[in-house]
Amino acid sequence: MLNLDRITIHADRMNGQPCLRDLRLTVRRVVEIAALYPDRAEREAEFPEIEDEDVRQALRYAALQLPDGISTLNPEALVA
Repeated sequence: MLNLDRITIHADRMNGQPCLRDLRLTVRRVVEIAALYPDRAEREAEFPEIEDEDVRQALRYAALQLPDGISTLNPEALVA
């Protein structure tokens, strides 16, 4: 059973984007922070309000939103 009790969605807050614990902290932002700060201690120093369980649930929620199909990437589209 999936426990995503920290993910909240309110139409009148953050344009209805999924957030963490009713904060103005979107799941997208938490996933981005987890990617930018892979070192837990450094992440905690920069963002003390983000708890480990927030990161776990944000990553789980994001993974559930991705399609389960196979996609091919166009290498030319990756060049800026």
